[in-house]
Amino acid sequence: MSAQLERCEREWHELEGEFQELQETHKIYKQKLEELTALQTLCSGSIHKQKKRLKDLKFTLQRYKRHANQGEAELVQQLGANIKERQNVFFDMEAYLPKKNGLYLNLVLGNVNVTLLSNQAKFAYKDEYEKFKLYLTIILLLGAVACRFVLHYRVTDEIFNFLLVWYYCTLTIRESILISNGSRPNGLIYQKFRNQFLAFSIFQSCVQFLQYYYQRGCLYRLRALGERNHLDLTVEGFQSWMWRGLTFLLPFLFCGHFWQLYNAITLFELSSHEECREWQVFVLALTFLVLFLGNFLTTLKVVHAKLQKNRNKTEKP
Repeated sequence: MSAQLERCEREWHELEGEFQELQETHKIYKQKLEELTALQTLCSGSIHKQKKRLKDLKFTLQRYKRHANQGEAELVQQLGANIKERQNVFFDMEAYLPKKNGLYLNLVLGNVNVTLLSNQAKFAYKDEYEKFKLYLTIILLLGAVACRFVLHYRVTDEIFNFLLVWYYCTLTIRESILISNGSRPNGLIYQKFRNQFLAFSIFQSCVQFLQYYYQRGCLYRLRALGERNHLDLTVEGFQSWMWRGLTFLLPFLFCGHFWQLYNAITLFELSSHEECREWQVFVLALTFLVLFLGNFLTTLKVVHAKLQKNRNKTEKP
């Protein structure tokens, strides 16, 4: 037997011994994995039972608080605080346990377990998430500059728009995975601004509804007079009879403009809040301020032009 063949046989026997050790290690791993799965199921079931009992207890305390005396009310308040603290503890526990995905992750990924079971894995994923945002922001910035000044092609614009859509869709998936692993986005600032913004959105929709009927009436009359094409979308220029409809619309428009200013002031105050660490709040405040100035000055310009036109007509002999 040649020396080379003997070395191959000796190496095979070494590999055989290591393989036996690997099989034993893998067997232990499977046992530990089964034990881990059993412990996870046990912990998840216990947490579910505890949360259900705490919910019933909280409901009972709320009903009893209505007719409790001062001493009993203090005890009810203390128990309520303890229940709230216990719920926060359960939230931290569930961050290390497998759980069902939310609706969004189920629609995108299906019933896939996205729970990271170690602090090291959670930190690594969070770090990779922040790097992903940084790198894509730089790429999108360079892409926008290139499309604006260098690449004047429809294809490059479509690629850039597709990249934007892909980036934000991917970002929402990654953020949902972070939340599923115990990340707690600070929603205090949003909660302080939420009702005001939703009320503004409702009012803005109503104003746009009024604007639609005003534009529709103007276009209908101009087409009847033969001064506009049937495919026109908006009215350009101004006719004397339009002033009657606009005077009804102006108070709503100015109210919406000043509501934009109120939103800007509110967001400026929230951006200086001690718990606000997001730069987006300040930028959003600037955006509302620019919207207010642009819309308000434009409306004033239209009103001034109309008043000047009416004054000139009355001064004519």
